Amino acid sequence: MATPTKIEGSAMIVRVLAEQGVKIIFGYSGGAILPTYDAVFRYNSENQINGKDPMPLIVPANEQGAGFMAAGYARATGKPGVVLVTSGPGATNTVTPVRDAMADSIPLVVICGQVARASIGTDAFQEAPITSIMGSVAKHCLFYTSDPADDMLGVTLVGTYM
Repeated sequence: MATPTKIEGSAMIVRVLAEQGVKIIFGYSGGAILPTYDAVFRYNSENQINGKDPMPLIVPANEQGAGFMAAGYARATGKPGVVLVTSGPGATNTVTPVRDAMADSIPLVVICGQVARASIGTDAFQEAPITSIMGSVAKHCLFYTSDPADDMLGVTLVGTYM
């Protein structure tokens, strides 16, 4: 029996996005999501097609712009728009585009970074109760803190595309 390969949560997120056929990501970086941005850059570097990134990252002026750009992409293509933002104010800046997308039945997946587990609920720097905030404006809102080795992160992400 093969030994399971250990994978970081950030790499798992990118792997699942690639497996689900995501062709473009809209986002604005910040501290808590930087490992995932690094994983996107690694994936693009290792999987270039004719010198082009297979999953380019489009960086607008702010997180709200990323949300509306992803929603526009979803409207134009019929595929879910993917947004990648950091914790706290980065995540809260996506509330309006998420609500707009939900009202118009536009498929949008927003992946937010989060402060360290020990800082959750302490009003730490860039910590906000984003699941509570998004709960009333999004169709589904998941808060994931488990070890990526149990593969529930991957299963959860795949489930968003079902």
